[in-house]
Amino acid sequence: MTKKNVKEHHDVYHTELNNNMNDILNRRQFLKASIGATLIGVSPFTALSSHAAALGMEAKVDLQKTRLFDTHFDDDIFVTESNKAVLSSVYERFRRIINVVGYTRFALIDFDETLKIARNYPQVGVFPKEDIAFLEFIFYFDAKVYGFWGDKLLTEIDVNLSRKSVKKISGTAQYLFRGEAEKVYGKIHKVMGNRVILTSGVRGVVKQLYLFLKKVRGSKGNLSMASRSIAPPGHSFHGVGDFDVGKTDFGYRNFTSSFAQTDEYKRLTELGYLNIRYPKDNPFGVRFEPWHVKVV
Repeated sequence: MTKKNVKEHHDVYHTELNNNMNDILNRRQFLKASIGATLIGVSPFTALSSHAAALGMEAKVDLQKTRLFDTHFDDDIFVTESNKAVLSSVYERFRRIINVVGYTRFALIDFDETLKIARNYPQVGVFPKEDIAFLEFIFYFDAKVYGFWGDKLLTEIDVNLSRKSVKKISGTAQYLFRGEAEKVYGKIHKVMGNRVILTSGVRGVVKQLYLFLKKVRGSKGNLSMASRSIAPPGHSFHGVGDFDVGKTDFGYRNFTSSFAQTDEYKRLTELGYLNIRYPKDNPFGVRFEPWHVKVV
């Protein structure tokens, strides 16, 4: 290839890239303007028409659903069958990105950085337009429609998480926000020592997207059921300060009600260090989370 052809190829590539980015930005503006609308006919969700009345209403949490959080209910909202392939495609691409950057760094990368990594690493592969559109819709869609009543804390999918605002916690694969979160965890660690571990710290939008869609996929496409166990992207307090703790060598049970039966939980509660974000029968439509430390 001659220098002239290389330059032409380079110019064409960047023209296409700029056009794609413009398309993405225009679509984001449309989706943000459409928050609160059901978008029936273009939504990747089913049964939306029966939930249109949920928009603009006061929260009405069904406690039976939060108590039986891992149960399918007849009026739950599901990803359409035609979009389940997109869901799987997005999930697998996220997994490949984790293999490239590592799980620790994955907690901090933003959405546009994620797209760039996908373009630059052949083993990841470029996100198809339909996958990007699906992710944007998941982020901007009103989660109240499928039963999550918590506030939206991060309103932009491409919000950048400043590396200066977080600190890697020694002995873990987690970050915490500097300031109050670091201070609260320091107190817990000082009193409890190695009996208690930091199980989940800072999560950027991309990591929360990944965790939420992983739960959706494991719930056979049920967004409502997934949102009873994990906050939709943009709604997680892990993105602004909260963190999770657990008992050392307690494994997956740290993310179950079993943690509330441990001596570690009881001691932390006695000391006043466990200000729980999602108590039993909370008004947000979320299961009881005794491991989630409220900071903000």
